[in-house]
Amino acid sequence: MQAAGVAAAGLSHDLYPSTHALGFFFSASGAGLSIGALIGGRLSDITGRKRVLVASVAVFGLCSLLTSIAPDLRSLIASRFLTGLGLGGAMPTLIALAADSSRAHRRNGSIAAAYVGMPLGGVVASLLGARLPLDAWRVIFQVGGVVPLVVVPLMIRYLPAMEPAALDDPGAVQVRARAFHTFFAEGRAATTLLLWAGFFLIVLTLHLMLNWLPLLLMGRGLGKSQAAIAQAAFNVGGAATGLYVGSLLDSRWKRLAIAISAVALPVVLGLVAVSPPQPGLLFGLAFLLGGCIIAGQVMAYAVACACYDAHSRGTATGAAVAAGRVGSLVGPLVAASLLAAGRSPAQVLVGILPIVVTGAAIVGFLAWRELTGASA
Repeated sequence: MQAAGVAAAGLSHDLYPSTHALGFFFSASGAGLSIGALIGGRLSDITGRKRVLVASVAVFGLCSLLTSIAPDLRSLIASRFLTGLGLGGAMPTLIALAADSSRAHRRNGSIAAAYVGMPLGGVVASLLGARLPLDAWRVIFQVGGVVPLVVVPLMIRYLPAMEPAALDDPGAVQVRARAFHTFFAEGRAATTLLLWAGFFLIVLTLHLMLNWLPLLLMGRGLGKSQAAIAQAAFNVGGAATGLYVGSLLDSRWKRLAIAISAVALPVVLGLVAVSPPQPGLLFGLAFLLGGCIIAGQVMAYAVACACYDAHSRGTATGAAVAAGRVGSLVGPLVAASLLAAGRSPAQVLVGILPIVVTGAAIVGFLAWRELTGASA
């Protein structure tokens, strides 16, 4: 998922794309991911989680390899779109699988443990990007293609089917047939719409940072290697905080975790915008920023799994992911437009603060209502 942002500096040095073209390159996988999430989440409820997950990982591995040999920006954008289709099928299926296979009192921690693989993978990509010369940027996509294809046969051999137990219910077929209607049945319409809005805004923020953070920090005076280290710190912070917040959501400290997560995100982003360009300070702020954003993502996924039953969890999570991936499509273009209009990196970060405040407020409200009320 993060390969495009890590490879951006080398790609720009090699192909000289315009700012808007680079924004489309960043957004292509988000467009594919939105479509893939809708299809993959739905199929996982019908045919089973394992089949969809294995097929999705194989697709994004193959298409990442295709990206590594694309000769020009147009073919790069097309191959990133295809990669997004596979990523989209994998994400809601993996989250639903984690929720299905967990006991209720540990579900949020399990969701967090599954999701934080994404920022941990981003750490590897960032460190790889820091060590590679600019003209070797295609290696990032080669690694991102080979490793999933190595994992696929291991998944086929060792991953249990782990179907939702509720699918054994004779009425499950009828429930799955009405899955899309359950978004708005039994008073869930407002929750569903708010959840989609929260996913849209939080993922917009996440992907804007994943794709543009290294270039924004380089624009503020950091070198390429320093910006890559900051990106790695962003992901380490996301993984560590995501795991911690997931465990707190299963504990008596859930209210405090939700409140701090919602308030901290815009505060830390504002500090990144106004702080002096000192590498150590920006590394620490990047760590905290990643933690705040991934904490919001973990809470959003926890809410999605809490609001829908196992019969339609894949479809519902896929729809929420798709709403979020529209944000991943818009986010990089927002940064590209601000930069093209002559805004400085600091002004770009300040400019997205209203988006961040709104997204954090929506996710915090839903998490407070759905996750604390469920155990009250």
